[in-house]
Amino acid sequence: MQTITLTRPDDWHVHLRDGAMLNAVANFTARQFGRAVIMPNLKPPITTVAQALAYRQRVVKAIAPAAKFTPLMTLYLTESTPLQEIDRAAEHADIIGVKLYPAGATTHSDAGVGSLKRIWPLLERMQQRDLPLLIHGEVTDADCDIFDRESVFIERELVPLRRQFPELRIVLEHITTAQAADYIRDAEGPIAATITPQHLLFNRNHLLVGGIKPHYYCLPVLKRAQHQQALLAAATSGNPRFFLGTDSAPHRLTDKHSACGCAGCFSAPQAMAWYAQAFAGQHALSQLEGFASVHGADFYRLPRNTDTITLTLTPNTIPEHYGQHDTQVVPLGAGQTLNWQLNNA
Repeated sequence: MQTITLTRPDDWHVHLRDGAMLNAVANFTARQFGRAVIMPNLKPPITTVAQALAYRQRVVKAIAPAAKFTPLMTLYLTESTPLQEIDRAAEHADIIGVKLYPAGATTHSDAGVGSLKRIWPLLERMQQRDLPLLIHGEVTDADCDIFDRESVFIERELVPLRRQFPELRIVLEHITTAQAADYIRDAEGPIAATITPQHLLFNRNHLLVGGIKPHYYCLPVLKRAQHQQALLAAATSGNPRFFLGTDSAPHRLTDKHSACGCAGCFSAPQAMAWYAQAFAGQHALSQLEGFASVHGADFYRLPRNTDTITLTLTPNTIPEHYGQHDTQVVPLGAGQTLNWQLNNA
């Protein structure tokens, strides 16, 4: 197969940042995807509908006028979020869901939730209003091994939460383990998961063997090869509970190359080429459209996009970096050659 044409996909999890970085990276997402779910972990975080709508305007302003792109906004859930803010979010078409960050789990998550039981009234209201909950699924206990944080979260936090709120629509974001893939596949009720390109194509050997590779460092961290294989099987299975979410997360070069490097892989420029590479490697290109263009829209109860994109089997060398000075960012796989390229990219 030399070309593949897909219904225009959507990115159900992306970080666009703000200010100069937003202006530098937003169009990498907009040129490929019809819609994207924009993460709210700015500093300060986006905790109200008014803040989300103001941020949305900044995103729209950063997008090229010719792009066919709709940003879908989220609120950052805190233990002090008012119930009325959940109601306002549920009533606004530009707000797609509410994001749960366990406090301290990832970039700018310090204002997140320390105890899930403290937010049960908010989750009850979200269930009543059919407002999706998007979860960064890791515990943050100091004595929990970082490679176990996702599986422990599922057993200790997610299972009881879903028992309490069985009709709450949940997306477990950027899953990284076989345990997560198995849970999402087999669980009852309205639950789904996003999967990133880095977790499909890389494992912790890529991060650590031969020296630490900071541009493969993300949270949740890359896991063993056996977990990578489980994610590939889930993504290419055709199961509608699994869909595309890049978790593309740009950081300045100086913030990645530091004594305490920031977590995040900047995959946006080659996002669809990465996914095509992963699916082609499993002889499953026929499943890519469902994963990228159908399953997420159906779960979020939005119409599928009506236009298309085309990928061509053409060698595509990834630049060493994008931007300059304060917006200089190194992309995932810098200097490597991908087999696929997005036409007119």
